[in-house]
Amino acid sequence: MTYFPTIENIKKAAINIQQVVDVTPLSFSLRLSKEYNASISLKREDLQSVRSYKIRGAYNKINSLSKKERDNGIVCASAGNHAQGVAYACNYLGIKGTIYMPAVTPKQKVEQTKLFGESWVTVVLEGDTFDDSYIAAMQYCEIENKTFIHPFDDPKIIEGQGTVGLEILNQTKKPIDYIFVPVGGGGLASGLIGVVKAASPNTKIIGVEPQGAPSMKTSIDNNINTELKKIDKFVDGAAVKRVGDHTFTICKENLHKMVTVAEGKVCQTILDLYNRDAIVVEPAGALTITCLDIFKEEIKGKNIVCVISGSNNDISRTAEIKERALLYGKLKHYFIVRFPQRPGALKEFVAEILGPTDDITHFEYSKKSNKENAPAVVGIELKTPSDLPPLIKRMKENNFFGEYLNDKPDLFQYLV
Repeated sequence: MTYFPTIENIKKAAINIQQVVDVTPLSFSLRLSKEYNASISLKREDLQSVRSYKIRGAYNKINSLSKKERDNGIVCASAGNHAQGVAYACNYLGIKGTIYMPAVTPKQKVEQTKLFGESWVTVVLEGDTFDDSYIAAMQYCEIENKTFIHPFDDPKIIEGQGTVGLEILNQTKKPIDYIFVPVGGGGLASGLIGVVKAASPNTKIIGVEPQGAPSMKTSIDNNINTELKKIDKFVDGAAVKRVGDHTFTICKENLHKMVTVAEGKVCQTILDLYNRDAIVVEPAGALTITCLDIFKEEIKGKNIVCVISGSNNDISRTAEIKERALLYGKLKHYFIVRFPQRPGALKEFVAEILGPTDDITHFEYSKKSNKENAPAVVGIELKTPSDLPPLIKRMKENNFFGEYLNDKPDLFQYLV
């Protein structure tokens, strides 16, 4: 029998989790509302006690376990936010937990997991992706006969996440036309669908995934739950190779639309939210705002809610976030530049080849004694994308041009 989250069970979950979960604000965004000529509000799950909505499902599931299951301990796998929710629940309920996380998980998320769990949890770093950690956690679970707390494909998890939807409907007097929700494994989207279908059936739910990990969109397009062979792990809170079986069925049949956004575009949203709104979000938390321009005409004059799913961002990632944003905006460009091996060549390049607002941000040079020209990898930041063609033209006319690296991903990753 196909599972569907009923609003009755989601209301029970709301009662079950109320002692540990904050009712987060639904905040009107003046900037975004003006930009898109709509009434846009942000559901601020980044302000949750563990800085993401994941505590809702994790606590709802763990609090439902039998005494025998609690005494035997639990296991989970997570890229970070589910881990923190599980850790918090283990500490609060006094249950031993083993938490598997990818080795590449941002340090901030690992440390927060240990902070929330204290002596009740053991963190194991395993593999490069959530899916690697999931396999290791399931193997350990079978050996030790412990209960596995799935991050998204479990009815109790889905119902816990659905409490976000109950709060949204309670926090607004106007009918909601669209809710934009980030999708990783699909637990949050499925829970929202359960609420909206019963209590606000005219509301359209839009799911948003990172372009480099489109597991739900691919599955819906294929009409079968499809495992991706390779994903971009950058949007770690929403990067899974395979969505849940429950969540796939629920989303396939009930989402109004499923879209993807480029990771670089997500990075620009992160920077805009920080610089213009003083809001700190992780990459997954920026997905819903990043896609708004896709629906610019459709949402005009409408009442919109964007779920900001979390704020567990590591400050050490700031340089990469800025770099990805500049590359996406066509403002950062990398070249192999062939410098003549003569005095004054670099000075000539700076004075005559670069434009007045062009800035060198990366420079690696290797002098070759027996060569007429020596190559250097040079990164140049431009004021506008339109500055690129004349720059390349000047480089070619003066015999400095070697290779343009931005559109050569394999060479780019090797050299930069």
